[in-house]
Amino acid sequence: MGLNSTPSSERVHIGFFGRRNAGKSSLVNAVTNQELAVVSDTPGTTTDPVTKAMELLPLGPVVIIDTPGFDDEGRLGELRVRKTSQVLNRVDIAVLVTDITRPLGECEKQLTELFVQKNIPYIIAGNKCDLADRAPDGERFPVSAKNKTNIHELREKIASLTEAKDQTLKIVGDIIGKDELAVLVVPIDKAAPKGRLILPQQMVIRDILEAGACAAVVRETELEEALKGFSRKPSAVITDSQVFGFVSKVTPPDIRLTSFSILMARYKGFLETSVRGAASIKSLKDGDTVLISEGCTHHRQCGDIGSVKLPALLKKTTGRELDIELTSGREFPEELGKYSLIIHCGACMLTEREMLYRMRTAVDSGVPFTNYGVALAYMNGILRRSLEVFPDVQKLLD
Repeated sequence: MGLNSTPSSERVHIGFFGRRNAGKSSLVNAVTNQELAVVSDTPGTTTDPVTKAMELLPLGPVVIIDTPGFDDEGRLGELRVRKTSQVLNRVDIAVLVTDITRPLGECEKQLTELFVQKNIPYIIAGNKCDLADRAPDGERFPVSAKNKTNIHELREKIASLTEAKDQTLKIVGDIIGKDELAVLVVPIDKAAPKGRLILPQQMVIRDILEAGACAAVVRETELEEALKGFSRKPSAVITDSQVFGFVSKVTPPDIRLTSFSILMARYKGFLETSVRGAASIKSLKDGDTVLISEGCTHHRQCGDIGSVKLPALLKKTTGRELDIELTSGREFPEELGKYSLIIHCGACMLTEREMLYRMRTAVDSGVPFTNYGVALAYMNGILRRSLEVFPDVQKLLD
């Protein structure tokens, strides 16, 4: 991925919801001016959420999500409805598509209650206004996917629901000053994508450049010599979490040290919860179940951090026999009561809304919740040092 591309997790997510045959897919195609979704007069044509990243004026980079009918029936229908409900955890704006020739019913009531419950801005679109024989009610914005009536106006209304992103919130640009040097430690191993850097590394480099600072990228095996060769002392060393222990020994104590994962946890809004949650590692008992969750889906290889390195270090640190469960991508358990700890990745592939939903679900269930980088720093005995870049968060350890 190029440095100028907008990651999916940074795009506005717009979900289209409603009952079967209300014209969701047709309206998605009209709004995007593309044939993104399969259209049919047969109810239930959309069987799984359909996702597409694209540019949509006047919003800019977005992700459009077309969902199955929320009134679907039977066992398969229940699964589709569940998937639709899960989509709500990651959308920033909801469009409730209704058939304007029919009155609003229980399905629409349930969806609007979910929007309110999850604090999702929404608009109710009354599709098929070309077939209406009376003036539309005040609750619905009249549109026609077939005749393209009010489609431009609907886009404008969707855009008006978008919350302006806090442009002052940086991944690292607020802690690395202009003309300062940051050294990024990037292991090149079997898990490293061939020919490219992983997303958090790209995002940090971009942030450093936008701050007018300098970035030097080295492998952990070259870090010690690199630090001796720089003509000026680096402002900070930022490392991949899986080599945290090694890098902390090589980096002089007067140079700030943190990890990509910790920076992403702060950026996504769950660093403080992660720091508090890490302390529960020392309280784990034999037979406790730990959930290790990743937001991305990749082929796990020998030495994988989530399935190999974290479990091994957990067992070594605690001296306990633990049950380890793994989830990835959109998978995240709805019931968390059986877990004694959840360790989550930096969530670069998840929207802030979805990541905070996962965190709050854990907190509400009374389950400690932490992050890869925070957990690894804690187990390597360097958590306090790794939080020097964030003094207010570091105070949580006092």
